[in-house]
Amino acid sequence: MSAAAVEEPFEQMKLLETAELISKQFVGHRVEILGGQITVTPTADGQHGDSLTTMSVPFIVAGLHGEESRVIQGIGIWLPDGPSDYAIPDLSIVDADYADHLIEKNNYDPSIFRLVAEVTSSNHLTDLKVKPALYAGAGVPVYLIVDRKNLKVMVLTDPQDGEYRVHAVHHPGQSFKLPESIGASVTLSVDDVLIVKK
Repeated sequence: MSAAAVEEPFEQMKLLETAELISKQFVGHRVEILGGQITVTPTADGQHGDSLTTMSVPFIVAGLHGEESRVIQGIGIWLPDGPSDYAIPDLSIVDADYADHLIEKNNYDPSIFRLVAEVTSSNHLTDLKVKPALYAGAGVPVYLIVDRKNLKVMVLTDPQDGEYRVHAVHHPGQSFKLPESIGASVTLSVDDVLIVKK
């Protein structure tokens, strides 16, 4: 048996255990392992939560929180890039039988995710630069980014070879329709999800 065969499972377990210890120490913070690195994000502000709730309403009205799919905040997705990588998107639309697809440590198989959404906060560069490649590599069909810093909403689709091939950018005053591959016809307003006051 080679040393590498022994080290890899040990390192994976050590990383997962360390992430778990950090999450217990920093209650309310989001702890993720992205690209083999532990990332810790502080508790988000009220507008972040307001944006998530506002975004959830059209999904629920369209029937996406029912027998075929569920709309869930903070559900973990197991990422195939590393032996212990996982992310916790702000909001996800997943297959209704998600509970049957648990992999490890409250993280689920990426194949059940129809859409993941991130509302940027103090970790905006992670949402904009790191997570697109990770979610595309996991095969998530739609990545929705509410970029509060730059006042725009991006919809990334068609994941291939670790990148999204299609990038649609929407600005204040615009509405946009999400791909029906999420399970229903849903139109969102940029002003609503950015919490732009008129």
